[in-house]
Amino acid sequence: MIKMLSNRISEKGLQDTLNHACRVGAQKTLSLAMRLKRQVYLRHTLPKHVEKGRTQWLTASHNDFQKIHNATLEYIRSNQKPEVCIGAYSYKPKGPALLYASCYAALTRHLYDDLDNLSVTQRRDWIKYIQNYQCDDGLFRDQLIDIPLAEDADWWGWRHLALHVIMALTVLGGKVLKPFRLLNIFRKHGEMTKWLVGRNWEQDAVGVSNEIQNYGTMLQYARNFQGEDWCNEPLNEMYNWLDQHQDPQTGYWVYGNLTARDLSMGVQTGYHLWCLYFYDERPIQYIERIIDSCLATQNRLGGFGVPLNSSACEDIDSIDPLVKMSFMTDYRKQDILEAMEKAMIWLLANHNNDGGWVFRRGDPLVYGHDLMTDNADQSSMFPTWFRSLSIAYMSKILLNDNGNDYIFIKCPGHQFWI
Repeated sequence: MIKMLSNRISEKGLQDTLNHACRVGAQKTLSLAMRLKRQVYLRHTLPKHVEKGRTQWLTASHNDFQKIHNATLEYIRSNQKPEVCIGAYSYKPKGPALLYASCYAALTRHLYDDLDNLSVTQRRDWIKYIQNYQCDDGLFRDQLIDIPLAEDADWWGWRHLALHVIMALTVLGGKVLKPFRLLNIFRKHGEMTKWLVGRNWEQDAVGVSNEIQNYGTMLQYARNFQGEDWCNEPLNEMYNWLDQHQDPQTGYWVYGNLTARDLSMGVQTGYHLWCLYFYDERPIQYIERIIDSCLATQNRLGGFGVPLNSSACEDIDSIDPLVKMSFMTDYRKQDILEAMEKAMIWLLANHNNDGGWVFRRGDPLVYGHDLMTDNADQSSMFPTWFRSLSIAYMSKILLNDNGNDYIFIKCPGHQFWI
């Protein structure tokens, strides 16, 4: 019934329904109106964004993508806080300077080859600005977003921030000064295996994979950039355990492929772990099954998720492995190419006129803290970086320059090329 109404209801009719709900205070009427509003958005407004993206892609030239780059960089500049530091940025315009935003700015600007115009002094000041957030235990903490969740979460918070700082300092030419002391739990042989066994795989495999990526990235960085050679043993222990528990039918962990949600959650879990494999050039098992699973997550609008308005995370979770694996095997290469063409249309549909990008078209987002909040269809720094990175990966097989307009780094995390 709701779908039938959403096809017929006009914008004025929808507003009248909402106004009526507010006047009479009828909870059921308000609930129905909000559900109708969402259906109208998905069926009428969202396709308009997709059509705009399709037009952009079908008529795109090299200059058109350069305009997108310039617009994105202009959005990044709109968040800069030079009164604080050359490297200080807000999460969205008019907000306070946040360390997360500084990392997103450095990574996006590097991706678009926009850091070379920094003077030696500016680059040094930006590096010091980030380094000053590091605590004695090695983690980086921002007092403005210091809430209990920051200590507990791995999809956000301090351990996840460390992953971003590692990348940001690398693109700026700096280093993490203090060791990550939380890694000491893995110094003894067998402790990595115990830790992996003790994770909450059954209840939250996606969260566990975020946790493993955070710790794994810090281990990779400590080994390669801080001279901590001992980190190689727990990493090998980690890979051996993951190899033993990987599903040969799907190529990922825990989730099967019975439902669309299972497929999506399985790929989201796998993405965080495959990033570690890719960086270490570790052989990945069941690549053909992984490709099948990732391709199966694409929806009819071109995004990779169960909701039609798939998020920046859901999209890159399939885009990154599909593109990289297309260079490792010829399996379903044409299918991957066609999937990326559809995905490019969807990615462009998430680009706003202000030059920034949205996380999930039509929906608000609170990313851990109120200061990292997006209203519906509002641009912010996290999705601006992540969607730009998705396009950079897709450009490796879609654009004539083979992605040479984008700059990658040889550093653990997200923003490297194999």
